[in-house]
Amino acid sequence: MIICCGEALIDMVRRDGAFLPLPGGSPYNTAIAIGRLGVPVKFLGRLSRDFFGEILMKRLAENNVGDDLMVRSDQNSTLAFVKLEKGREPQYVFYTEGTADRSFSAADLAEKIPGGKLPPDTRCILFGSIAMTMEPVASTIESLILQEHDRGADGPVISFDPNIRPFMINDQAAYVRRFEKWLGAVTIAKISGADFEFIYPDLVSREKGLEKSLEKVLGFGPRLAVSTLGPDGAMALLRKDDGGVLRVSAPVVDLPVVDTIGAGDTFHGAFLSALELKGKMSHAAIAALTEAELRDALFFANKAASLVCSRQGAEPPTLREVEALK
Repeated sequence: MIICCGEALIDMVRRDGAFLPLPGGSPYNTAIAIGRLGVPVKFLGRLSRDFFGEILMKRLAENNVGDDLMVRSDQNSTLAFVKLEKGREPQYVFYTEGTADRSFSAADLAEKIPGGKLPPDTRCILFGSIAMTMEPVASTIESLILQEHDRGADGPVISFDPNIRPFMINDQAAYVRRFEKWLGAVTIAKISGADFEFIYPDLVSREKGLEKSLEKVLGFGPRLAVSTLGPDGAMALLRKDDGGVLRVSAPVVDLPVVDTIGAGDTFHGAFLSALELKGKMSHAAIAALTEAELRDALFFANKAASLVCSRQGAEPPTLREVEALK
């Protein structure tokens, strides 16, 4: 079972001259993607009881995402207004002050995980995105991640997607310090080129900058560093037990692109799902991945991301749809 932690919000997307409220948030979208692929998944966080919160809850239930780790509150839901332009990444404006998901606290965590013990079938924890730029939710999730990391090989695989929105970060240097602290506690780091442009702009600007950035990420402790490359697919660097690094890439499937909302989230969810479906969701199994196994997982995730890009909005595919795409 995979637990997704972080924000769950409403994307206000402009269509046909009006703003349409759509369920969103990176960890939330990833949970939906995992649920649609048939992998057991739960969402850990705090949601409003307002009608937007009910929309979010309904979508979780419809996509087989467990909600027993969620806290409900009378605070408002977070809103994200989205601007879409052809050929450009979506642009966002967030309204988060005093909202339910950013208010996820240590007391909430203690209520849902009494004694600090996760459900016994937890094999992976996923976190990241704008939740890690807001308090108290960032510190709450951080405490959980550090606690589970301290369990070593007995703990779950931890996967991190920073999914950075620069306008949510007032102090770049302070964020990078905390980002590197989190890297020391994770097994998998999924980081986009856009993320690296914010975190390590000097490295990215050089030749082979993306690969150098992934190498730097591995140096902080993750076993596996993965980056999406847009139409060029995805690449991964796996740190082996003998100190060597396995470099693997995989292509996307050429489908018409309608928009890219939820593409990275779907990729992340599909990549973790591929590992879980193949019985590779453990520290030892990830360390022992072969080149072929890692390429297959990347290609599976690329296919899922290609499918979501061929649709309007964050509508991840089912397992049958991914397997049918060659």
